[in-house]
Amino acid sequence: MKNFRRNILLLGLIAFLSVNTTSQNQKSSVTESESKIEKRGKRKTKKAKLPNIDLKNWKVTLPVSNDAGKPVEIEPPEILNFASMEIAKPYMYIDSTRGAIVFHAKPTASTTRNTKYSRSELREQMVPGENNVNWTFKDGAYMKGKLAMEATTRDSDGKYHRTIIMQIHGRLTNEQRDLIGADDNNAPPILKIYWDNGKIRVKTKVLKNPNATYKGMLHEDAWGDDKGFNFEQEVGFRKFTLEVKVSDGKMVVILNKNEFKVYENIHMKKWGIFENYFKAGNYFQTRDEGAYSKVRFYELSVSH
Repeated sequence: MKNFRRNILLLGLIAFLSVNTTSQNQKSSVTESESKIEKRGKRKTKKAKLPNIDLKNWKVTLPVSNDAGKPVEIEPPEILNFASMEIAKPYMYIDSTRGAIVFHAKPTASTTRNTKYSRSELREQMVPGENNVNWTFKDGAYMKGKLAMEATTRDSDGKYHRTIIMQIHGRLTNEQRDLIGADDNNAPPILKIYWDNGKIRVKTKVLKNPNATYKGMLHEDAWGDDKGFNFEQEVGFRKFTLEVKVSDGKMVVILNKNEFKVYENIHMKKWGIFENYFKAGNYFQTRDEGAYSKVRFYELSVSH
């Protein structure tokens, strides 16, 4: 009888301990779950990233036409509010996750004079809103950009469509324009930098007749294209840095601080007769139907 009572007491004690342990485990489980929820609630939201680009000395040309049928241009100070402008949003907008301005271009009916291609591209203005103040090689100039190709289409041969991402464009002064009887101030671009199938390609101009007169050199047809130069490194769709340094009779293009292309010759020296301005963005080089490209600029700066 005593053994029977002792067994009953033991069974009761075991049952009590089992229930108590289960209750503690449940409480512990709830506490851990609540803790995880609380930790998740405290996670910091990611801050929006902004590009390191001051647009107060740039205007932009977009691949869309205004009421006069010409490409839309947004000059400073209006360009500082481009992100809120409906006409700009499809072609120039901020990627706040990467901290970049995206320039989107595709073939449209909106093209600038003397070209069949469309662009979403910045044009330097040393004096905001003014095209008539520019610089010469003797003045010296420097441009630096950090950028990446975001996306681009392929042609019928499977090769990526190319685009011009940086330029130095020549400009006639009003006196030079009148001297040769030109109907605008346009002069050739001394520098074009392409994103070309994942590599960086540089093109410049050469004077066809090094003995040409001052007046003769002012004509666009006095200058021809060089053979071009490809940097060895393939940038693909990765971020890269480009620098352009200009001085009297000399131009240097630098990729990622480790590849240099130096132009120092009679052609650079003769180019000193022209004024110039920098350009940067997405000057798309195809009219293929359905084609497009998007270029991200994280940083862009110039100095003189």
